[in-house]
Parts: sequence; C-alpha cells; structure tokens
Amino acid sequence: MAIDMDSLNQKILQESVFVSKLLDEVSSVIVGQKYILERMLIGLLADGHILLEGLPGLAKTLAVKSLSSAIHADYKRIQFTPDLLPADIIGTLIYNPQNSNFAVRKGPVFANIVLADEINRAPAKVQSALLEAMQEKQVTIGDVSYNLPKPFLVMATQNPIEQEGTYSLPEAQVDRFMLKLKVSYPNKTDEKTILEKMTHPTPKINSVITLNDVQKAKDLIEQIYIDDKVKNYVLDIVFSSRDPESYGLKDLKSLIAYGVSPRATINLTLAAKAYAFLQGRGYVIPEDIKTIGHDVLRHRILLTYEAEVDSLTSDSIIDKIFSSIEVP
Repeated sequence: MAIDMDSLNQKILQESVFVSKLLDEVSSVIVGQKYILERMLIGLLADGHILLEGLPGLAKTLAVKSLSSAIHADYKRIQFTPDLLPADIIGTLIYNPQNSNFAVRKGPVFANIVLADEINRAPAKVQSALLEAMQEKQVTIGDVSYNLPKPFLVMATQNPIEQEGTYSLPEAQVDRFMLKLKVSYPNKTDEKTILEKMTHPTPKINSVITLNDVQKAKDLIEQIYIDDKVKNYVLDIVFSSRDPESYGLKDLKSLIAYGVSPRATINLTLAAKAYAFLQGRGYVIPEDIKTIGHDVLRHRILLTYEAEVDSLTSDSIIDKIFSSIEVP
C-alpha cells in the first residue's frame, strides 16, 4: 500500500502543533532542559517508561511533575524507601466488618503518569510488583488482575552516586525502561535564570493538552514511514553490540559482556518514530536513530570488568558503534 507522504506530513504538522505549546509551558518552570523534556514527551508518545539519572537538585522530580501538570492527566508520585511494601504501590484488600467482605483499595500506581522517586531505594518485592505494572500494564491484588489506565507511564529517578541504602535494579527491570536519560548541570546562563525564577513563587503550570491530543498523536506516529534501509541500520547497530567482530569492531569484543536485547530494536524504532513526529516529519531518517540511540541503548549494553578498569562507559561504546556502522 503506497503512502501519501505529503498528506501524512501535513497531518503531522497540524497535529504536532501542541508540542511547542507544551514545551513552552513546561519551560516556564524547567530552564535549560529541553533535551530532557523532549525525551519525556517521546516516552509518553511511544508508550515507553523513562529512567532519569542525575545528581540531587537537578530538577528531575520537578520536570516530571511539571510535564504532568501541562497534560490533563492523572498523576501520582511515589517516594521509594527501604521499608516500602508492594501494597503501598499497587494497593491491597481491606476488610469491611459491616458486610464481612474484602474491598479493593487501589494504590497510587493507578494513574496515567507515575513518578517513582529514587526508585533504587526500594527492595526486590516492591520492584517485582512495579515490574508487572510496567510490562503487563496491570497489577494483581489478591486473586484478581486489574488493568491500569491508558496511557500508563512510569518516570523513575535515581541518584548515581549515593549508594547507601539502595538496591540495584534487576537487569530485567532496567530493560523495561525505553529510555535512560542523563540529567546534567545547567550552564551558567540557565542557572542565573533558575536563580531569578526560583527565588520567587514558582510559576503555575497550566494544562495545555489533553489525553485525547496524546492519543491522536500516537495514532499518527503509528503511520510514520520507516524505510527498509533504516530498519537494517537499526539491526546493524543492535547486532554489532552482540557480535562486534562481524562489524569490524574487534576491539569491542573484550569490552561488551552482553549486547542489547530485541526490546532495544523495538524501542529504538518506536522512539525514532516519535522523535520524527516532534520534528514534524512523516518518515524516519538515520539521524533520528543516532539522536535517540544513546538514550535507548546506554542501559542495555553491559560492560566487562576490563571496560570498567579502563574507565569506559556504555556511551563511549555506543559512540564507537555509531562511528563504525555505515549510515544508509
């Protein structure tokens, strides 16, 4: 079936108008973090959970809260602590002595956008409960499974340096995050703007879009065209992380313990399509893959001890892969 690219581009230009309106609204509070805001929007449009990693005080929590406020959607925040229980997240059964029945009390995970603050501070049982919600879009309370609202998105934060009282997230859970974002310090100009804004009452964020706008955008994103050459480019990137020697990257073999999973292939494609939508395009280009690639792959490439000794990071490995794989 032939694609009317001109018509699709026109539709996307019309429907993506809300993107700049949304980013402008959130930027009234969040200064100099356009990269983070765009990636969070990509997660929302591509149905992908997001892990934000950065030092304290870099507005990770505020960014998620501000984006949620700009969307007319249900938002809940969960502060993860070592004594947290699964019932504190998913809910529990409450006994009603008047009718001798158990009633379901749903937890804060029943929301469109859930902020899991300091996610690595909760123990394994809590992570297991959250994992079901992230993967299956449902939770089980007692003997009954309950579907979560649509859309359902987990945006989690974690501190990379403070490890006391934390639990490492299982690899299976880390892989469920579509994007892992590195939140960095603002530059001097932005920090001066932050100083001027945040020493006064914080500006109020208004809801500028609805879930209906989000769903319309999702329907269009599904139609975005991705050529076979671009698909093969994605496959080359993924397979080069698993078998670097076959792609002329012999020096990476001793540095990569495990390459990325098939979920990376899917998420890289979906995120690139969402990114193309943000750019007002009805098709994906290789540059979209490279732009979003680090965020999709950095938490999925597991390094060897040798790489860690050499102070290499997954981002430096991804740089080598992108510089070596031929761009179509």
